[in-house]
Amino acid sequence: MKYRVIIPAAGQGKRMNVGKNKQFIELDGVPVIIHTLRVFDADPLCDGIILVVNEQDQLFFQHLISEYGVQKISEMVIGGQERQHSVYNGLQKLQDHEVVLIHDGARPFVEQDKIHELVDVVQKEQAAVLAVQMKDTVKRAVDGYAVETVERSSLWSVQTPQAFLVPVIQHAHEVARQQGFLGTDDASLVEYMEKKVAIVEGRYHNIKLTTQEDLLYAEAILNSRQ
Repeated sequence: MKYRVIIPAAGQGKRMNVGKNKQFIELDGVPVIIHTLRVFDADPLCDGIILVVNEQDQLFFQHLISEYGVQKISEMVIGGQERQHSVYNGLQKLQDHEVVLIHDGARPFVEQDKIHELVDVVQKEQAAVLAVQMKDTVKRAVDGYAVETVERSSLWSVQTPQAFLVPVIQHAHEVARQQGFLGTDDASLVEYMEKKVAIVEGRYHNIKLTTQEDLLYAEAILNSRQ
């Protein structure tokens, strides 16, 4: 089944501390956002990319898309104050599509087979996310002291893409907007309506670039692929 993907790329990435939008950081000489866009641009099931950007970065995004020959940008949308608001703006551009994926612009290593697995699952489950099981011991802390070791067998670290039937996620965003609920990801808005979200096991290298240390890991991933 064909899908469209919303890629929020409007955040400034303050934790990266590089003085610019982290989407423009280069990995192997190519901006992060281009690595991400290429995954979906090459996917035959992808029917279009809705890219959400900061207004001040819009012209540079357009330049990059042209320079690197990205073909499937169907809309470029201006983002909102929070990521959730940016995704909401992107959802307004969906017409006549049953499935939408939402994927972080700074998560360049997702692979096509996992995207297709998500698309298959979401048609049955209505909402599905990529996630990996926690590997480290997890502690609950109070005032800087560990007070409890949390059973980790039921704990998952959630990634993107996250996949939804379009009416489900549109309704979830409308409810959140009306009730002033700000979730940590799009799946949390569906959970807020007490609907189930299926987990599709992802891969650990599908990392989101958030800190300087992540860039070192990203370079290692690229080197291993080459």
